Amino acid sequence: MNFYILNFATYIANLAICISKFAIYISNFAIKLFCKDKEKYSNDKAIRRFVFTKFVNLWKMYYFCTPMSDNNIPHPLVAIIPVVVLIVFLSIVIGLFGSDSLSGGSQIALLMGMAVCVCISMGFYRVPWKQFEKQIMHTIGEVSITLLILLCVGMLSGSWMVSGIVPTLIYYGVQMMSPQFFLVSSCVICALVSLSSGSSWTTIATIGVALLGIGHALGVSEAWTAGAIISGAYFGDKLSPLSDTTILASSATGTDLFVHIRYMMLTTVPTFLISLVIFLVAGLSNGVEEQLHISLYTEGLSRTFNISLWTLLVPLLTGVMIGRRVPSLIVLFVSSVMAGIVALILQPHILMEIAGSESLTRGLAITFYGATHVDTGSAELNELVSTGGMAGMLNTIWLILCAMCFGAAMVASGMIESLTRVIVQWVRSRLTLVSSTVGTGIFLNITTGDQFISIVLNADIYKEVYKEQGYESRLLSRTTEDAATVTSVLIPWNTCGMTQSTVLGVPTLTYLPYCFFNYLSPLMSIFIAATGWRIYRKATSAS
Repeated sequence: MNFYILNFATYIANLAICISKFAIYISNFAIKLFCKDKEKYSNDKAIRRFVFTKFVNLWKMYYFCTPMSDNNIPHPLVAIIPVVVLIVFLSIVIGLFGSDSLSGGSQIALLMGMAVCVCISMGFYRVPWKQFEKQIMHTIGEVSITLLILLCVGMLSGSWMVSGIVPTLIYYGVQMMSPQFFLVSSCVICALVSLSSGSSWTTIATIGVALLGIGHALGVSEAWTAGAIISGAYFGDKLSPLSDTTILASSATGTDLFVHIRYMMLTTVPTFLISLVIFLVAGLSNGVEEQLHISLYTEGLSRTFNISLWTLLVPLLTGVMIGRRVPSLIVLFVSSVMAGIVALILQPHILMEIAGSESLTRGLAITFYGATHVDTGSAELNELVSTGGMAGMLNTIWLILCAMCFGAAMVASGMIESLTRVIVQWVRSRLTLVSSTVGTGIFLNITTGDQFISIVLNADIYKEVYKEQGYESRLLSRTTEDAATVTSVLIPWNTCGMTQSTVLGVPTLTYLPYCFFNYLSPLMSIFIAATGWRIYRKATSAS
């Protein structure tokens, strides 16, 4: 076997030598005919250098320039290189670090992908560094409020837990809810809260955390629970007129807000009903022994915390603020402060345990910004009531900044535009138009790492295409939301995926298979496009 391999390698080497000699012969002949400076190429070494230089120039001309436009946009084969580099590095990082990849490895992968993008753009396209700086500043500026919200979410999660709010909700919730109907109930509850608040992030950070604890107590898998919570929260967020993504999608496509919401119901409601059926079937097939888990949690919580219905005043007042459309950042901060006051009144012993002294102020400050560990007498319960505070969000914030830098580099270099133009060229019918819009939305979520950027870019790319083909703008706005809004939470390095995995303490790839609403929505959008139901052209009748 080795003999045949050696012969084959020798044959390939000889063939390469023959081709090289033939190229030198042809080049020598061409130089004698056309080159004025014949003495410069008087030996084979000079001719080989000449052939190599011409080959490289031709390769650069073909692969690094595309005839798509006059703006010298990178060829799609070039534009995909940073994405491939990112995927390769992420695969290596996940293989090496596993669930700890968000602690630094994924950030390095994103920066490596950005570095490749910048090197190609500056080296071959003469894109000035100032252009990258400007785009990075613009992109990070757009998510600055998001970063503050993340810090407030960390502050809220710590204060709600230590003050006894979440323990009280868990204490009464496990006695009122059945494991068989827990998943479907959690999905509906999160949907209603998110629909009224307009924020999936706020819903998951508050009622979602409490439901996750109840699920632990009932013996329900945290992956299933997280999937139900996220599915319900994103359903409500998607249809709420208070949602920033809903408003952004309608405004970016030039669609009336309520026209956009009504049209989304054609794909969103059926998908949500299918998700509820799946959660109901999964719950009914759950054969856990609930009594053991319930007694373990209720006894441990009542022994450690001062369980009181007075703590529920904070969620009630938080709901009032949400109903009055107070901005999310203010709601989260004020709710955290109120929870801190409750902790001082009802849980002083917990604060002293956290502080390691009798200083309540020190304990409260640590609750807001640092990690807290409360001894309940049960290792499982200790893990549930532990929190990370604002410091627990720093890895997520770090990852968001790196993801934003990668996305900004891809936008500034024109590589995003190059890749999406390839997709647009495949559009031949209503089905391919909607399918390509869905694919582009998911692709932008992967490459830019932020759903807001994905929504805006998706709308910008396809707005004229939909207009030229006579389709209403509401079809574009609905398809954009079906793809860009709901799938962002399924991508580990996207802002939504990073945030929800950090808040719930469940890795993105762990809960991903159970977020049925999130990955069925794009498929439902494509299915409705295939049937043509309620899809109309402006110039004619129903398509």
